[in-house]
Amino acid sequence: MAPRHAPTIRQRRFGAELRRLREAADMTAPAAASLLGTDRTVISNIEAGRFGISEERLRRLASIYECDDISLIEALVSMTGGRRGGWWEEYRGKIPPGFLDVSELEQDAIRLRTVQTTHLPGLFQTEDHARAIFELFTPPLPRLEVELRVAHRLARQGVVTGVGTTPYVGVIHEAALRMQLGGRAVARAQLNHLAESSERDNVTFLVIPFSAEGFPLMGDSSVLYAEAVNQHLDTVHMDSPTGAVFIDAPTQLAHFRTRLDLVEKKALTPKASRDFIRAIAREL
Repeated sequence: MAPRHAPTIRQRRFGAELRRLREAADMTAPAAASLLGTDRTVISNIEAGRFGISEERLRRLASIYECDDISLIEALVSMTGGRRGGWWEEYRGKIPPGFLDVSELEQDAIRLRTVQTTHLPGLFQTEDHARAIFELFTPPLPRLEVELRVAHRLARQGVVTGVGTTPYVGVIHEAALRMQLGGRAVARAQLNHLAESSERDNVTFLVIPFSAEGFPLMGDSSVLYAEAVNQHLDTVHMDSPTGAVFIDAPTQLAHFRTRLDLVEKKALTPKASRDFIRAIAREL
């Protein structure tokens, strides 16, 4: 079996959870390999997302690790197999892989929670707004890559607007709402699009105005919490100057859930938030 050179976020997440199960059982990789009837390098490669694993072997490992969380085991079973042919695969090799990982993360989530302090949510950006963001890069991106990134960003939006839409709760700071990227007309259209999107049954926007006191996560420009079918498989995505950062350690996930709960309590109600967004749009 040839190892994968670039495991996806789903494959890495699967491997990370198997590693945690092994460590919780206080078992070394060589010991697990011996009980599974394989080489320790196979265990290491599975845990790094470089090798896949069959459902049968996964269930054997779960038994070896004495995991009795049936929900977690079934969730892991659903993640076995090779790379899926998701729509984002057509962009592989054309835009940064972190963009594709975010797409896959969103696609697998049963609920999405975000906090945006300087940018508007990517899942609800208009084409002109998204293009204005990518045109700000220094040094400038090639025109083709700008258009590919814009197309990818628009395609991501199917997760909240298509069939079987995912529930979404987004906290947006007033600072992000007042950024006039692309000019007044583009900014006005973007805000109206946000307000209209907030009327969808699966979408909730919560605005934090300048008048609010400080709040957790206020120093982070963008936080995405993707809830999985089993809480052990939740993942946090954060932007950084060097690329996407993904967090899946149980303690950190618990801290993010607590912070998100506190942030949402600091925000305006959904209706007041919609009215707030429309009021800013009328000012432009």
